[in-house]
Amino acid sequence: MVLRYLAAEGQVRVAQHSADVMIPVFMARHYQLKGTRSLAKSGIDYAEKLNAQQHAAVISPPGKALVIAGAGSGKTRTLTYRVAWLLDQGLRPQEILLLTFTNKAAREMKEGVAALVPHAPQDLWAGTFHSIGSRILRRHAEVLGFTSAFTILDRDDQKSMLNKVIAECKFTVGERRFPKADLILSLFSLADNMDIPLDELIHARYEHHYQWLEEILIVREKYSERKLATNSMDFDDLLLKTTELLEKNPSILAIYQKRFLHVLVDEYQDTNSVQGRMIDCLVGPEHSLMAVGDDAQSIYSWRGAEVKYILEFQHRYPAVTIFTIEKNYRSVPEILELSNAAIGMNQGRYEKELQAARPSNQVKPALIALGTPHEQAAFVSQRIQELIETGTSLNEIAVLYRAHFHSMEVQMRLTAHGIPFEITSGIRFFEQAHIKDICSFLRFVVNRRDEVSFSRMVSLMPGCGPKNAERLWNLWLASGWSRDEKPPHWSKELINFKVPQQSKPHWKQLLYVLDEMTPGGIFATTQEMITSVLEGVYDDYLKQSYENDEARRADIHQFSQYAETVPDVTEFLSQLSLLSSIDGEPKDIAQDVNEERVTLSSIHQAKGLEWKVVFVIWLADGHFPHTRILESMDNDLLEEERRVYYVAITRAKDELYLSYPMSNPRPYDAEMICQPSRFLLETPENLVEIWNVSEDDEPF
Repeated sequence: MVLRYLAAEGQVRVAQHSADVMIPVFMARHYQLKGTRSLAKSGIDYAEKLNAQQHAAVISPPGKALVIAGAGSGKTRTLTYRVAWLLDQGLRPQEILLLTFTNKAAREMKEGVAALVPHAPQDLWAGTFHSIGSRILRRHAEVLGFTSAFTILDRDDQKSMLNKVIAECKFTVGERRFPKADLILSLFSLADNMDIPLDELIHARYEHHYQWLEEILIVREKYSERKLATNSMDFDDLLLKTTELLEKNPSILAIYQKRFLHVLVDEYQDTNSVQGRMIDCLVGPEHSLMAVGDDAQSIYSWRGAEVKYILEFQHRYPAVTIFTIEKNYRSVPEILELSNAAIGMNQGRYEKELQAARPSNQVKPALIALGTPHEQAAFVSQRIQELIETGTSLNEIAVLYRAHFHSMEVQMRLTAHGIPFEITSGIRFFEQAHIKDICSFLRFVVNRRDEVSFSRMVSLMPGCGPKNAERLWNLWLASGWSRDEKPPHWSKELINFKVPQQSKPHWKQLLYVLDEMTPGGIFATTQEMITSVLEGVYDDYLKQSYENDEARRADIHQFSQYAETVPDVTEFLSQLSLLSSIDGEPKDIAQDVNEERVTLSSIHQAKGLEWKVVFVIWLADGHFPHTRILESMDNDLLEEERRVYYVAITRAKDELYLSYPMSNPRPYDAEMICQPSRFLLETPENLVEIWNVSEDDEPF
């Protein structure tokens, strides 16, 4: 039976078989469900709460928009007010998608919106690319062969699974060292995020692993099969498979394009190829997109981000409106003048000039050339002490650097003078795995009853796991040399120890290294020992174990340079015991959560943060910018380094100190003269104050 409503006659015609029967229509009352479109508006006076540039972006009409938000210009404020504005225009929360790069940013923006509007926007989709991807995949995983209950693998889970896959492949490696699971996973991740074939990546960036290309490709295929078989995805899959799902399934894509009428993207300058494709899918040709970012702060190309996505936004999305937000609420004018001059040297950028909302404090950024890295650390430590005495909180002071090893001397100096600090760029220098590996050799030759150091040292050999390490230790104890006052002739006395076949050539080389460390039965200098370990066995281990082997090698070189000041290895190890947790339980740097601390951070980790006083150290060519970038003659890489410099100096609110050592003692050859960074040479002299530092008779 079919009911047909006849509006003109006010009747319902009931069709039954071939005959129509007429029945009267009852009077009906109209009743409407109240949705979010009818909820109370915020009542915000947007023109009063925002500056003119922010206001123009926030109330812009639907369409494609790019907001270039300079450092300290209120980017987060602009995004949260944009969401509030859209809700005030009658948009429902579920029709808005806000994509961020960190859970913290997503949480802060949702809380910011909730504080602005009179109703909680619980249905607003706001989160990282990965979390939004996970949310979509949970709904449609079956299409990809998974179930909605799939497991998301953390890094340890990934390593465990990959190690099983490698073991099952039973590759013939002979005496070679197959790359570690951590390294292989990093290669997979970088290829995925850069959206390039794995073989191209290895050939371009990791040539020393090309000998394993065939095996690595097999491992990747079997790893993917294992993830599918175990209903598991890793972190990168959350992006890749979401994008694949949307690109290959028009009906599913239509669901989300219909749902999300407005897509907002935070930190757009950090997007990579896969994230760019994901945004393209979700937005489509019809709906609105507002991307907020700063091309001058695009500093993550090493993990796949591409500045071209923000620079070429108007080509990717025609008919785009571009807004520029230039008023800076963070820094004094003197710091902003330097920032503008620095980034102005880049060719690939959007034109903008940061304008200070704060008054001048009559303090120009300071430029300080120091004699050596140790003098640079002494200056930083002494100046921090002076700042403390004049009332500056330690929490408002940061020391920023390009590479983690640049912080070593500063860590030592601050520790020596009892100035508490925290590391946001990683663990403390002397607690890093590769530094502890090197120290295990030194500690063992000094204390030949040190089982922990012995096990760590021999475990670096391929094929030598915990059981073999324990067996070798028992052989060592049985030899009697552990209690002899004089070290043995290692390559002569221990050469016949039974080791796994794969370990044999590495065991032989390890013994030669120990011989070099104790020539004629006496200890070599600390620096000579470190050099022997690095060149004899550890350099090869670095290449096969770490994606960032170059950075770790630089750490060891810096460590060796420090060792030159303490040639006696026993005294050297004693000093390390005071500076780190290397021979015991790690020290808890958070024992008192209320204790103030100086922040030591790489510039990449410092992005988005701010302090009253900032020291930027090691501003010397070859260190910042890095030698590899200077030798490459790649202007795109050099411009990214300049953006890193720009990010560093725009972290400072009140005072900025730029320093570099004029010489750098080398571990293996003559002292190296350091030239100031080309970024400093580009700086107009009137924008900085030169500090001439001299040494007093009483060192600080």
